[in-house]
Amino acid sequence: MRLFPHGLATIVLASTVLLTGCGTISTLGKLENGAGAEAMRLWDKWIEGEGDIAVATTWERKVKPGLKAEDVEQILKIVATERNMRDVGTLPLSKELEARSGKKEKILTIYSFCSPQIARRMADFSPAMSAYMPCRVTLLEKDDGLWLYTLNMDMMVKMGRKLPSPLKEEAWSVRETMYEMMERASKGEF
Repeated sequence: MRLFPHGLATIVLASTVLLTGCGTISTLGKLENGAGAEAMRLWDKWIEGEGDIAVATTWERKVKPGLKAEDVEQILKIVATERNMRDVGTLPLSKELEARSGKKEKILTIYSFCSPQIARRMADFSPAMSAYMPCRVTLLEKDDGLWLYTLNMDMMVKMGRKLPSPLKEEAWSVRETMYEMMERASKGEF
């Protein structure tokens, strides 16, 4: 259930723009087309997530029942290879916790992927963007099965400052790769 209809949210956003002055107006002219609509989608997810910012800023997919963690991992790596992204590391956190405690843990594994050339160009464009690197996908076991989580890449390519070509197209290709990883791995599509 939404707490604020889009009309009210638009009024709040417009009021904020008017009250914060020229800096806001100047910045709005530098944003990607559709940035406001994407911000509203994030706002809606934030409200639906009861204020949990991670809910608003991530994509999630439930893994098809019957798929094993090894299947999901293999598909993630297949897609990365197909799309020219490097597998730059795996953090098997649940295995680490098991080794420390001697107790069985629910699966928690973080997979990292990167395109070094695109990462370099993105960091040159926005050094702060390097905090989001490398791209990560988390495989998480919950009571109802396996789930995948990753950063909502639409924020990066639809909401920020306008990216120059060819960086814009490269950033979009990374977004598409991460989306494809989530879709195929969740469905078991080798």
